[in-house]
Amino acid sequence: MRAEPGITVAEAPIAAIDTLLSVPIAFMVDRVYDVAGRDDSGGFVLTERWIDSPYVKDYDALSGEGPGQWSRRFDLSNWGLLQARANGVLLGGAVIAFDTPDVTMLEGRTDLAVLWDIRVLSQCRRQGIGSALFAAAETWASSRRCRQLKVETQNINVPACSFYARHGCVLGAAHRCAYPELPDEIQLLWYRNL
Repeated sequence: MRAEPGITVAEAPIAAIDTLLSVPIAFMVDRVYDVAGRDDSGGFVLTERWIDSPYVKDYDALSGEGPGQWSRRFDLSNWGLLQARANGVLLGGAVIAFDTPDVTMLEGRTDLAVLWDIRVLSQCRRQGIGSALFAAAETWASSRRCRQLKVETQNINVPACSFYARHGCVLGAAHRCAYPELPDEIQLLWYRNL
């Protein structure tokens, strides 16, 4: 899917990472994926289930999380920031982590990049902006000779899981105890070969 005409995606200096705070990442959780063992082809079985009490999840509201905190926790010198704009207005962005030894999600590899964050203004979703940002993240990672792009999400983010699957990501791991403070959430790790 292509972004609407007039929308551009370009790399911005990583020092501008706080601009992402103007694009809320919150979403409504009204269904989850139950994760079963592997099927005959070796893939995970995800079964969608509606929940009784929907709620809003906001990753930026979690302690120590969000774009304003990352430079305090990590060396961002090898990270990339992509911004989607129309008429100068920020509509969305993506952050890619690469070659950062203290980021365990990178598995100690220099041929792996992690799509650390991707977000689009809620009123601009389903217009191809997320797809354009994802494609730009793939290009950014490929230009650094990465062979894979990795993405973390959770079983409570069904729309994100569907988005990654549509963009060729394969669910490579599911960890039930990854978030001790959030025992009902299962970490899902997606991989996209570049």
